Amino acid sequence: MTTVLCFGTFDGLHPGHDDFFRQARTHGDRLIVVVALDRTVLEVKGQLPGMSETERVRRVGEHSQVHEARLGHPDDKYRVIEEIQPQVIVLGYDQRGFADGLSEQLQTRGLSPRIVRAESFHPEVYKSSLLRQMMPEIVEDDDDEDVTPL
Repeated sequence: MTTVLCFGTFDGLHPGHDDFFRQARTHGDRLIVVVALDRTVLEVKGQLPGMSETERVRRVGEHSQVHEARLGHPDDKYRVIEEIQPQVIVLGYDQRGFADGLSEQLQTRGLSPRIVRAESFHPEVYKSSLLRQMMPEIVEDDDDEDVTPL
């Protein structure tokens, strides 16, 4: 069984996330999603997400493409990768912060999953920051750029 791992904030799921999860599932049999901790989102984005980490992980876990959703570790953002031992890690098309140095960290820890970058899905429409401007009551905050899974 091939396990796929991906990461993000996921503060208001939209069709772009649906496509991200669908793409991730094409790389394996089991998709595990790590949802960023509230404190990490605050550190990276300068504001808390609209939904609590508990609510975000619950909603992601209910998605039809997701087999398991969990929160990252507050002390070591790579520890969850060691625990899960995925064969594939799928990064969002715009995810940068977590991707920087990822290969080196994996190598240092003796891990060698394949790293895949997802394609964008109509980012001119389904970019969370754009949706938040048009419909703030529906998508409060989920621009996953530079957010690590802590």
